[in-house]
Amino acid sequence: MIAADRPDRRPARLLVVMADGAMTDLPRADLAKLFGPGDLVVANDAATLPASLHGTHVPSSEAIEIRLAGWLSLADPRRFVAIAFGAGDHRTRTEDRLHPPPLSPGNRLRLGPLEAVVDRLLDHPRLLELRFLGNRATVLAGLAQHGRPIQYAHVPEPLALWDVWTKIAARPVAFEAPSAGFALDWRTLQSWRRHDVGFATLTHATGISSTGDRALDSRLPFDEPYRIPEHTAAEVARAKLRGSRIIAVGTSVVRALEAAANPDGSVRAGNSIATGRVARDTPLRVVDAILTGVHQPGESHFELLRAFADDALLVRASAALAAHRYRTHEFGDSMLLNRQPLDRSAVATPGDVRWNPPFAQLTRKASLPT
Repeated sequence: MIAADRPDRRPARLLVVMADGAMTDLPRADLAKLFGPGDLVVANDAATLPASLHGTHVPSSEAIEIRLAGWLSLADPRRFVAIAFGAGDHRTRTEDRLHPPPLSPGNRLRLGPLEAVVDRLLDHPRLLELRFLGNRATVLAGLAQHGRPIQYAHVPEPLALWDVWTKIAARPVAFEAPSAGFALDWRTLQSWRRHDVGFATLTHATGISSTGDRALDSRLPFDEPYRIPEHTAAEVARAKLRGSRIIAVGTSVVRALEAAANPDGSVRAGNSIATGRVARDTPLRVVDAILTGVHQPGESHFELLRAFADDALLVRASAALAAHRYRTHEFGDSMLLNRQPLDRSAVATPGDVRWNPPFAQLTRKASLPT
């Protein structure tokens, strides 16, 4: 597949994958037309932190990059789980980055105007807990002044912070952009409102997508805190009572909603932590469809999609995405994947790809099981 290498404004595309296996290729602008009255779209309103910090490992005077990767406490913006790299920057593939200088508890790190201390080494050479010195205001100001968005080699030009904020970005708690939300714009939200399509948000501290180490990547996603407002929980409950669909914008929303799920498909409001993976054998109690980016087998995001569809359908969808030159990564194109019935034996067989069905078929509720 083709990696989207910049946050450009060119028209994006949307592959719609129906529960019965039918697929269609649309302009992403048509997203505004795909849902009906009573449907509920839930998005992640987390803003992205400038979570990459370059500096010096004080004991050795060697260069180091710290990528903040997890909160130890949302209430305390001084303590994080982090990934450490040696000299270099995002233009080198993550898997080719140098290891950091040898780290020990108590080591100091000078990161621009900030100083941090290694509190604890975890069970991988790149994984640690660190604590910034100073008060809350000093740390937040230092992050804003010195930090950069985490980015990878497929985007060569340095990103500005506003490049990784969605239109609905609010509280800065994410370490990488909740990038499925880049599909949303004010015109789409206004269209949904006019047509009685519900829209609600939650806040999920989206983590990093790659550590550069296969063994460490296999643990992704790390535990991630989230907050579901009372209003959003009430909207989910109302949608479930009337038998309407719930569409998650991104894997982080699926993680949060399913972590907070009650047996009846409603969700608990409040703050909590999403732990573990949503994967092939995870029963989905809340979400009926996911709007997501273009992910490839082996990625943690792709593993989550296996809770929505069997492997045969995902293989066909991946082949269609590749054949039609969809773009991957955070600035790429999108896919709307509708959850298959639990009995997946009736899904269209491999090779039966039906492009461009009548548009009414895309919005027919019978093909979108709740």
